[in-house]
Amino acid sequence: MLFLTRIAGLALAAALLSGLVLAQDRTTEIRSRFSKEADPVRKAKLLPQLSDSEFHQIQPLLAAGNLTEAAAIANQLADEAESAVKGLDAKVRDPEKHAEGYRQAEFSVRSSLRRINDILVGLSADDQKSLLDVKRRLDDLEQHLIRELFPHRPDAPPASAEPKT
Repeated sequence: MLFLTRIAGLALAAALLSGLVLAQDRTTEIRSRFSKEADPVRKAKLLPQLSDSEFHQIQPLLAAGNLTEAAAIANQLADEAESAVKGLDAKVRDPEKHAEGYRQAEFSVRSSLRRINDILVGLSADDQKSLLDVKRRLDDLEQHLIRELFPHRPDAPPASAEPKT
């Protein structure tokens, strides 16, 4: 009986390890396409796939207690999102009318924020510190994307008017 338990444990460990290797391969392939892509709209369209793949890579690392490596991947995820949005900002003049790429980036950032929040709930306050900076960066990026996509929101503060002299 003990022998079967050990074999089952080894099989489970092998499955987790092979899943991590497959996630790393997929992430590497998508990251390569992302970094080679010159068009910011197509780059932003790759962002949801890339962030999903990176979170599939982060989960086993967290389960194994490797928070440092998981935080490094999360930081890279935030860097990639910021890079995609900077490219969009430089190319697209009116995101409200030409939302292609901005929508995908906003969807990806919102999904990443939700996943980071889910991870943070399960961590101690000391362990959360490494991911809180990523959360703040993604929060700022999401607010920027929403302002770009919806500049004429009724709940937005009015533009400051120049005082008449």
